[in-house]
Amino acid sequence: MDKIALTAGALYAIVLLRAGGTFAVGWLAGAGARRSRFAERISSAKFQRAERAIQRWGAPVVAVSFLTVGFQTAANFLAGSMRLPLPRYLPALFVGGAAWALIYATAGLGVLEVLGRLFAERAAFGVSAVVVLLLVACGVVVYRRRRAALRPGEAVTEEA
Repeated sequence: MDKIALTAGALYAIVLLRAGGTFAVGWLAGAGARRSRFAERISSAKFQRAERAIQRWGAPVVAVSFLTVGFQTAANFLAGSMRLPLPRYLPALFVGGAAWALIYATAGLGVLEVLGRLFAERAAFGVSAVVVLLLVACGVVVYRRRRAALRPGEAVTEEA
């Protein structure tokens, strides 16, 4: 069996278990919330409209969420907590999960192969590239934190 097919199959199994598990946890959390002190709040007309919209349009959102980074867990959890029916959820899970697995099996393996060659043939260049990427990532984190820390102060000074 070819390396990409084997990797895609393994990734597909992983994504089905992970996303399906997230959906199940969301379903249980939603059921618990409906029996808790929040039951009154989530039975409002506004919440009911949102729940109906997710039940109707949630499947395409779930399928597309697999093409994003950081949104698929939230989409699967919300689909579960808002009771997206299984006949709508499962096809979205299968299609979106297959797309995710194929993308990561092909592009992911390609990137790992390039990195492996880079480190094998030019170790100093590879280490330098990783250091630069880490510095850029740290710079972005510091910039965002400083910017977020300045926002509340700016709002106060603007109002004064």
